[in-house]
Amino acid sequence: MDDDMELQEIRRRKLEALQQDQGQEDVQAQAQADEQYEQQRQSVLRQILSPEARERMARLKIARPDFAEAVENQLIMLAQSGKLQAVIDDQSLVQILERLTPEKREITIKRK
Repeated sequence: MDDDMELQEIRRRKLEALQQDQGQEDVQAQAQADEQYEQQRQSVLRQILSPEARERMARLKIARPDFAEAVENQLIMLAQSGKLQAVIDDQSLVQILERLTPEKREITIKRK
């Protein structure tokens, strides 16, 4: 009976080791796929944005990462669908950002 317990313990350890190895391979594969996707995004952005516009997007990413990513996704989709004919310069990007930025509501507090 002790031999069965030892055998089960050995099997359990081997199974855990195999699962860990498989998990690490999955994590590495996902990381590699994420890196490749990001490289493709940056390549498309280099093609459609001027250097000044890319610099502005980099600063926007620091200040508002979610908004910057949404803008990048929209620009990439427009480029892939063929709706962008020219390279977007800094002025054009500023106009796009102004249109996409929601208007701020002014909040006033009245004390009585």
